[in-house]
Amino acid sequence: MPAQLDTSVIDSWHRNTDPWVAAIRNGEIESRTLVTNAAIVDTVRAHAPQTAVDLGCGEGWLVRALPEVRMIGVDAIAGLVEAAQAAGGGEFRCLSYEQIAQGELQLAADLAVCNFSLIGKEAVEGLFVAAPSFLRRGGHLVVQTVHPLLACGEQAYADGWREGSWAGFNSGFQDAPPWYFRTLSNWIALFENNGLRIREMREPLHPQSGKPASLILVGQLPE
Repeated sequence: MPAQLDTSVIDSWHRNTDPWVAAIRNGEIESRTLVTNAAIVDTVRAHAPQTAVDLGCGEGWLVRALPEVRMIGVDAIAGLVEAAQAAGGGEFRCLSYEQIAQGELQLAADLAVCNFSLIGKEAVEGLFVAAPSFLRRGGHLVVQTVHPLLACGEQAYADGWREGSWAGFNSGFQDAPPWYFRTLSNWIALFENNGLRIREMREPLHPQSGKPASLILVGQLPE
């Protein structure tokens, strides 16, 4: 069943490619425009990588936001990769996390970034196992995700699959993908159990609510 749910995530994104591109490029997601876009750009720049890979790059905005970095964007959704390539600003490839876990990315970057792109379970865990295949020794993995304490809502604070929702998005979205909720301790274990020592944790605050808009974790491979 979990593998089927991972597949459901990809299926949903295939169906929602066009509205997602529009939402990102039109600045329709308030938390991104107010907080989280700048937060991930600032975090990447703080580590001054010469080379980087954006895993789950979507339509490529983060690659374009970091022109000083030799950056490759990778996504499993062909429509998103095509939109990124059309906009330019970097190199983009269509690869799934499973393909990356099998060694098909074939690079050794200073930094890898996953910006709200770690939604599933097995596929995500396989990506962490494969970190040495796309990061150089001493390289950093930067993850921005929903903050577990806020994303938990009224449900139990426990790892597990949850129903997705496009609440707050435009009416063009359909069939929200399921997503795998991880507690903070689960996220930390995902890094530490795969040889990535946590070097930094950020909790960007929403300027209006004063609550965390996201969680950013930075792990590092051994030198």
